[in-house]
Amino acid sequence: MGKGQLHIGADQADRWRKRKRDGRRTVRRSNAPMRLVLMTVAAAAFATQYVITNGTMLPSTWFEPLPPPMGGRASVIDGDTIEIAGQRIRFNGIDAPESKQYCDDAKGFEYPCGRQATQALEEFLAASRPLYCKFVDRDQYGRLVGDCIRADRQSPQKWLVEQGLALDWPRYSNGAFAAEQASAKAAHRGIWQGRFDQPWDWRAANADKVETVSEQSTGFFGLLGSGCNIKGNISVNSGEHIYHVPGQKYYDRTIVTPSKGVAARLRHKRPAGAGQRYRSWGTRQRKSQRLSMARA
Repeated sequence: MGKGQLHIGADQADRWRKRKRDGRRTVRRSNAPMRLVLMTVAAAAFATQYVITNGTMLPSTWFEPLPPPMGGRASVIDGDTIEIAGQRIRFNGIDAPESKQYCDDAKGFEYPCGRQATQALEEFLAASRPLYCKFVDRDQYGRLVGDCIRADRQSPQKWLVEQGLALDWPRYSNGAFAAEQASAKAAHRGIWQGRFDQPWDWRAANADKVETVSEQSTGFFGLLGSGCNIKGNISVNSGEHIYHVPGQKYYDRTIVTPSKGVAARLRHKRPAGAGQRYRSWGTRQRKSQRLSMARA
C-alpha cells in the first residue's frame, strides 16, 4: 500500500472518530409518511370524482378483498354478466350489447342484438355445467370481474367474441380477444353482419336505458332487499301475480306501477321459476283473494 493510500485511510478514520465523538449521526429519512399522504389524497380525489360522475357513493363491496375462485350453476343476467351463488360476475375484457340495444342486420333491419347475446349465452352455458371463475377486479358497481371457463374448459368470453355476440374491450383486455374478433368480423357473424354501436358508446348515449346494479344480491331472497331488481305484474284475466327476474324473456317489457298494486311481495314459498305465477298479493288485492290464497 502506498503512502498516499495510507494518508487517505488515516484521514477517513479521523473523520469517523470525530463524528462519533461529537455524537452526530447521519439519519436517512423515510418517504413512507409522504407516500401515505399522497395515496390518501388520491383515494379521496377518486371517490369525489366517482360521486360527481355517477351521482352515487362508491359501492360498499368495492373495497372488499377479492374472493377465491368459485364455481357453480350460473344464471345469465345479460350478454356479459352472470350470477353464481348470489355473486354478480362481469366477464373480464369483453363487452356485449346492452339488453335494450338494437343493431342492424345484413338487410338493414333492426333486431334486439342485446337480448340475442343473452339468449345465446344461456344456451352456451347450459351445454356444459358448472362454470368456474377466477376474479381479477371489481367494476364501478361493485360487481366482481373475472375470467371464466365451462366444465369442458371452453371460455365463454372467447366464444361470445368469436360468434360476434360481444366485442373485445381493449381498454381492459389488452387485445386478449383480438384474434376472435377478427375471425367474427371476417365471417360477418353476429353484430358484424350489419351496423351497430359499440356497447360502451351506446351506454354513453343512452344512460337512461341502462340498468345499473345498486347492490350485490345474496342469493334469490337477497334480491328482495334494498337493491331488489325483481319485477312483478298482475294478470288482468286471473288476478294472479307474475314475477320476472333480469335476463328473462319479458323482464324488459314489464313496467312496475306500485300505485296500481303490481309490485308483488314474494314470501312464504320459493317460486318455481321466473315468469311463473306466485301466490302473494300486492297493495290493492281484494280481501277475498287473500283469504282464498291463505286456504290454498
